[in-house]
Amino acid sequence: MRSLCIAAFSLVLLVGCAQQPAKDDSLYRELGEKPGITRIVEGMLLNVARDERIVHFFTKVDIAGLRDKLVDKFCVIAGGPCVYSGDTLEESHKGQKLTPSHFNALVEDLQVAMDSEGVPTPTQNRLLARLAALRGQIIAQ
Repeated sequence: MRSLCIAAFSLVLLVGCAQQPAKDDSLYRELGEKPGITRIVEGMLLNVARDERIVHFFTKVDIAGLRDKLVDKFCVIAGGPCVYSGDTLEESHKGQKLTPSHFNALVEDLQVAMDSEGVPTPTQNRLLARLAALRGQIIAQ
């Protein structure tokens, strides 16, 4: 199950397709709403900066801009009131030749960030399951 969750998250990290917020905002609230999601995303990006498996994909990326887009994307995915206005996942990952291993590395970095924020495992799994649905939009685009 953890591998599936790992795969799900990576696609979201690089930003992607706009999606309608879920009617149920319980996941958004469990993640600490926008401030909690912001801390999780910032922690994930700090983990990525130390992750030799994937950091090279981020060397020419505006990290502050990416952080803002990811916060909005995660907020929408979690059922929050945010609006995502970034590129689709396909557009933002085009030509990068990302593999399942790259995707899994990003998911691991997200999980470490959620652990650091004290996000309970069931809540993590709910977010990761929603992100997993986006995996195909990121891998080998």
